Amino acid sequence: MSSFFAKRTDWNLAANRYSEALVAYRREGRKLLDLTASNPTSVGFWYRETRLLTSLADRRALSYEPQPMGLSLAREAVAGYYADRKSCVAPDDLILTTSTSEGYSFIFRLLCDPGNVVLVPTPSYPLFDFLADLQDVKLVPYELVYDHGWQIDFHSLHWAIEVAGQAGDRCRAVLVVHPNNPTGSYVKAHEIAELNGVCTTHDMALIADEVFLDYALTSLTPRTFLSSGESLTFTLSGLSKISALPQMKVAWIAVSGPEALKTGALRRLEVIADTYLSMNAPIQYGIPTMLDERKSIQPQLLSRVRENLAVLDMVLGKQPLCRRLEVEGGWYVVLRVPVTATDEDFAISLLQQTGVLVHPGHFYSFGSDGYIVISLITPPADFSQAINRLVQFVPGS
Repeated sequence: MSSFFAKRTDWNLAANRYSEALVAYRREGRKLLDLTASNPTSVGFWYRETRLLTSLADRRALSYEPQPMGLSLAREAVAGYYADRKSCVAPDDLILTTSTSEGYSFIFRLLCDPGNVVLVPTPSYPLFDFLADLQDVKLVPYELVYDHGWQIDFHSLHWAIEVAGQAGDRCRAVLVVHPNNPTGSYVKAHEIAELNGVCTTHDMALIADEVFLDYALTSLTPRTFLSSGESLTFTLSGLSKISALPQMKVAWIAVSGPEALKTGALRRLEVIADTYLSMNAPIQYGIPTMLDERKSIQPQLLSRVRENLAVLDMVLGKQPLCRRLEVEGGWYVVLRVPVTATDEDFAISLLQQTGVLVHPGHFYSFGSDGYIVISLITPPADFSQAINRLVQFVPGS
């Protein structure tokens, strides 16, 4: 039957052992302590509900006014968000999309012919593989290495470009996640400069995913790629994380860089966006209010992340075998655990024996075993209980 469908969707759709174990555990009706929580609307935060719902009832949405790049008032609100961060983007340099996933599809279609290469960091978020498959794009990884903090391995980046060239594959872009999910590491200023040099030398674009940009856990204010300037740059973000509203499906692409390339990209992206016209009017009229919601929700999220991180450090400080890696921003943290089995085996056994759910490192393409990834937005009572159970489960604790 598989020959009936396009090869790009020929994925292995069978449930893996981890998924099967989770289904079996839930079927038993036992309490789950979920350290993979990613949905901010389901973990006890307070939203200004009446204000948000009222914003969706604007009467102007009853009239159809197709604007491929998004309504002016919505794009002006996004530009205002960046202005509040001391960054500058013109509304006409923004394209609204229903998600960053849709934004990636627009950019891949803009830049890549079938089989062209986009360089992606590893470890990183697994969604990129599916997005690339659907757009007939080949992903080639470059490495993030850990040495008292995460950093880009530029040797592996240059090697990836060279190998792709030897195979006759054209590299069209370098993708960065800023801060990375799951490592929580920001791209440093000197790395941004070097990335621009690489892209300029090899006629590539930069794609910067900044959905977690606002959630810095250090005293430094992270720099957005909007101001990087030297190479054609596509900066993606949205309300899923900025205002913790994943259900509203609001995201955008901000285009920056050399004027001629930027103009060419925007004209083509407008045609792509006009082909889909995917964002609905009520949501667009509500964007100014939804963006303003960040002023209420972000302090709550950052407070919880810091509280849970402090609990984690206190518990880990009482034993020598499990440690966390440095984290600079975002909602997740990577733990290093003794290698007595594969990460998947560790996660399954942890679930079955303690009721604690974590993500095994291989979900994020860690190159070896001994890594698990946990969320820092789990409700504090559950988080504390789960971390204590996890540490007690680690062999030798």
